[in-house]
Amino acid sequence: MTRRMTRSLAGVLAATMLLVAHHAAAATPLNLNSASASELAGLQGIGPAKAQAIVEHRDKNGQFKSVDDLKLVRGIGDKMLEQLRPQVTVDGKAVEGGSPAAAAAAAPKK
Repeated sequence: MTRRMTRSLAGVLAATMLLVAHHAAAATPLNLNSASASELAGLQGIGPAKAQAIVEHRDKNGQFKSVDDLKLVRGIGDKMLEQLRPQVTVDGKAVEGGSPAAAAAAAPKK
């Protein structure tokens, strides 16, 4: 009985550690200009085919200048873009507020 409880607790601990690691990775935005197709496929709402389409678009047209450029990839519309916005970046910085308007409002004034 004790052995079974120890195994169960070890399993729960391992699962918890995996969830924490996954959450920490998800909290850091993925750079669209350097991510591989397999990294992109790990994003919520993106599967292998769409991830490959993003990489192919980047290879063909050059780096993404903004997260909004994702709409240029076939199969990514407004709804998908808003879902992806907090998960991705083009310069290593998260877009605060989740929209271009919020990012523009947060930008320093000249």
